[in-house]
Amino acid sequence: MPDTPAATPRARVRVPLRFHDGYSVDADLVTFHGLADGQEHVAVVLGDPGPVPLVRLHSECLTGDVFGSDRCDCGPQLREAVERIADRGGVLLYLRQEGRGIGLYNKLDAYALQDQGLDTYEANAALGLPEDARDYTAAAQMLAALGIGELDLLSNNPDKAEQLRALGVVVRDRVPTGVFTTAHNVRYLRAKVLQTQHTLPLAELTDLAERSAG
Repeated sequence: MPDTPAATPRARVRVPLRFHDGYSVDADLVTFHGLADGQEHVAVVLGDPGPVPLVRLHSECLTGDVFGSDRCDCGPQLREAVERIADRGGVLLYLRQEGRGIGLYNKLDAYALQDQGLDTYEANAALGLPEDARDYTAAAQMLAALGIGELDLLSNNPDKAEQLRALGVVVRDRVPTGVFTTAHNVRYLRAKVLQTQHTLPLAELTDLAERSAG
């Protein structure tokens, strides 16, 4: 990794994961010393990672992951990722980057502006915040500490793959996640396609957005 100090594993503990729909799997949770941003990120190791594991960088979302909010697709993506990674073998990096890195309070402020008609990126800009403040240096450190130098990335976001490659990680393939639409998140998903080139079906999302608005 260019000019980035190495991180080292701090602790590894076995945890049985249980989801609301009844799915369960055992995972190893790994913590780290020396992460560049000083945050308490966690690696969730599922199955046997193998030489080219399936990896997801999942940014923390209290509203979606914990409370099941329909305003985003984070909760369903987390649930899907755990099962897909466990089936193949790999790692989910749970990154403490709420609201694309702007924090929980700012994210809720942005929600209030979205209720007035702005999209998720316009709302951030109106608050004087970046559209996406996430940096994946710590993620690359975590992968290196786990001995992972090559991977397939479970993501619809091309920026994640580009950042990891710039940090020296070999991203062999980018594997798309499912599409989890609700009446409350379709405008959010459509904005992700238009603003940051997420690989989601734009025509379908546009049609759903128009029907939701009607």
